[in-house]
Amino acid sequence: MTVKSDIEIAQACEKKRITEIAAIAGVDEKYLEQYGNYKAKVDYRLLKDLADKPDGKLILVTAITPTPAGEGKTTTSVGLTDGLRKIGKNAIVALREPSLGPVFGIKGGAAGGGYAQVVPMEDINLHFTGDFHAIGAANNLLAAMLDNHIQQGNELGIDVKRITWKRAVDMNDRQLRNIVDGLGGRMQGVPREDGFEITVASEVMAVLCLASDIPDLKKRLGSIIVGYTYQGKPVTAHDLKAEGAMAALLKDALKPNLVQTLEGTPAFIHGGPFANIAHGCNSVTATRMAMKLADYAVTEAGFAADLGAEKFFDIKCRLAGLTPSAVVVVATVRALKYHGGVAKADLNQENLEALEKGMPNLLQHVSNIKDVYGLPCVVAINAFPTDTKAELDLVEARCKELGVNVALSEVWAKGGEGGKALAEEVVRICELPNHFQQSYELDQPIIDKLNAIATKVYHADGVDLVGNAVKQVKEIEAMGCGNLPICMAKTQYSFSDDPSKLGAPKGFRVTVRNLKVCGGAGFIVALTGDIMTMPGLPKVPAAEKIDVDENGVISGLF
Repeated sequence: MTVKSDIEIAQACEKKRITEIAAIAGVDEKYLEQYGNYKAKVDYRLLKDLADKPDGKLILVTAITPTPAGEGKTTTSVGLTDGLRKIGKNAIVALREPSLGPVFGIKGGAAGGGYAQVVPMEDINLHFTGDFHAIGAANNLLAAMLDNHIQQGNELGIDVKRITWKRAVDMNDRQLRNIVDGLGGRMQGVPREDGFEITVASEVMAVLCLASDIPDLKKRLGSIIVGYTYQGKPVTAHDLKAEGAMAALLKDALKPNLVQTLEGTPAFIHGGPFANIAHGCNSVTATRMAMKLADYAVTEAGFAADLGAEKFFDIKCRLAGLTPSAVVVVATVRALKYHGGVAKADLNQENLEALEKGMPNLLQHVSNIKDVYGLPCVVAINAFPTDTKAELDLVEARCKELGVNVALSEVWAKGGEGGKALAEEVVRICELPNHFQQSYELDQPIIDKLNAIATKVYHADGVDLVGNAVKQVKEIEAMGCGNLPICMAKTQYSFSDDPSKLGAPKGFRVTVRNLKVCGGAGFIVALTGDIMTMPGLPKVPAAEKIDVDENGVISGLF
């Protein structure tokens, strides 16, 4: 039997019109702004009109440390939501929008997989409703106004060697990491070192995802720090009078996007910050909308639990006042064997010894959810045909030693029907006692917060500040920003800041080399190891396999 690709499955789906999906979700058409027949934006004023309605349960889907074998977090999120509806529950999923960087880089499409996808898959993976373009435009407008201010006399006394604001493009383009611009003579700008970040790492993306309405959006945009004066005083977007125009570019992007799963389940897809270099969660507005409209709101956070889930709990939940009811930790037998030292080519063979060696990675993530954050969780094993009963039994036995159940997730092959067992367990644990807490307190000194994340979540021996980070801690605290949460920028491939350390490494320290205040987002970014805010393309980019035929049908999006 020929196995269909994700895009072939998505293109064969008979989609419902978005007005029908809105009706299923309980969204009146007066809040709907249609983008064709199958996608729409929902006016954020819906939230104000639903203010008195009680919130549904909030379920976070996270995962073990990523491997080349794949884990299927988005696939599980979609399949779980379909599964909840299969067992009679009112459920909505809230996800991030895919970035063009990974779509054309390594991952290809990022809208779920198999029979657990959101559609229209091609639109979601490409331009969608234009949110990322608006974010990039707002980011670059601020950059243009900053450089123009300097060109026109520099009334604020901005030190061109202390500009922290970079331009943005939603593409993996290492050539733009470090550039020199303003060349060509006096009328062409002021020559200076500059650079680009990928749009999903831009603070404007974080601001959009954390803002509650237009006034809050403008306030956050105005608080963005773009650089420092010769006297060391921070310069903000408000100082440049830029927040109004930026908000005008973002007013529609602020509205969550409504689409559907292959099974007609409503899905909000909005915002898309990376979790390794940003805070890794979809918008607060979309999450709140899902919680108001459904009894069970399923959302995900990027990469593994040490990155996405940590930031979901310590940043998003804290800033938005959200309390999750349950957590799903996604794993695969194949990925666990990879953490146990098996080469990718050999992952289809039963290997209980390697699985045993890789299990600590899963168990450490599970322990963090239960013991650090005080939340009930279930392990979802994303099933592969090559998994053996002995391997599945081993995973279940080790998890039960921690008091956590394991549910086999077959959503890739069976859609919602394959997610019913997981859905039943999620419903059960949502009723368990909840002792949710963050991993640190905001009033702790910056170094203590860094150490709390490193020791409690990564299980490191501590943090070492190197280079600029030493003086930056003092400067940030002197500015009165020391009470902000921390957004760690760290490799996604390890609990440590060294991507080669697989499993659950011990006896390491985390190196922080740079700290940056994101005044609009309301957090401090700590860059660890050699992490970069502009990725590069691989040797063979996914873009080489993506095409469109004479009828406009796209292929190659996996």
